[in-house]
Amino acid sequence: MRVLGVDPGLTRCGLGAVEGRPGAPLSLVAVGVVRTPADDDIGSRLVAIERGIEQWLDDVRPDSVAVERVFAQHNVRTVMGTAQAAAVAIVCAARRGLPVALHTPSEVKAAITGSGTAGKQQVGTMVTRLLRLDAMPRPADAADALALAICHVWRGGAQNRLADALARARGRTP
Repeated sequence: MRVLGVDPGLTRCGLGAVEGRPGAPLSLVAVGVVRTPADDDIGSRLVAIERGIEQWLDDVRPDSVAVERVFAQHNVRTVMGTAQAAAVAIVCAARRGLPVALHTPSEVKAAITGSGTAGKQQVGTMVTRLLRLDAMPRPADAADALALAICHVWRGGAQNRLADALARARGRTP
């Protein structure tokens, strides 16, 4: 399974793709960020993020997309920008018919490090180890995007099988 992870943000939208399956070593496909200037208007920034994500989808050709689920923060302005960038990623994937999964930050941290309260350094260190990289991906948004993709490879398949089984049990074939 090839998964594109998206760590949404207006200034830096982290993108990272991995390939693998549960129980087997994972491989890095690509990692980076889409950047937008903080002084640009919101419409221009969202269009730039959309273009960047579309280019990544063309280049990486993922089987699915994992996006960080936006959670409530004290700074409403930050949460709004993050939610808007997440929505752009979801729309880009949905437009292509790709399945989209949302994972919470604590779910990703727990999957990668074993602790839902792990810090960015711990997550980056584990991503580096799991993908057998020479150096930690920078900036942290890029490492977080890889962590999302890894989390989805490990957890997404089981979640999808469970959802399919529940749908079949209820008489609704997926």
